[in-house]
Amino acid sequence: MTTVFKALDDETRRLILDELAARDGQSLFALCTVLLTRHGVGSTRQAISQHLAVLEDAGLVTTERRGRTKLHHFNSEPLAAITERWPTTGRQQQ
Repeated sequence: MTTVFKALDDETRRLILDELAARDGQSLFALCTVLLTRHGVGSTRQAISQHLAVLEDAGLVTTERRGRTKLHHFNSEPLAAITERWPTTGRQQQ
């Protein structure tokens, strides 16, 4: 679970997850393009690739190869594990 929290501790990685949640199965090129046009993130392809590696190590992103293209998919299961650890249902709001 520590790797999930560390992965989520970066704004660019959270934006990548937002974009994959909105449109799953994007290539590195597509992600770089959308990060630049929608969010003004002008990181290099190598930097975005490194962010994707951190997200993949945390289990938040899975990949598949289609020919020469590597597609990235959002995996919400590690986030579900967080809500199982600290459930909020049944608690009184203060």
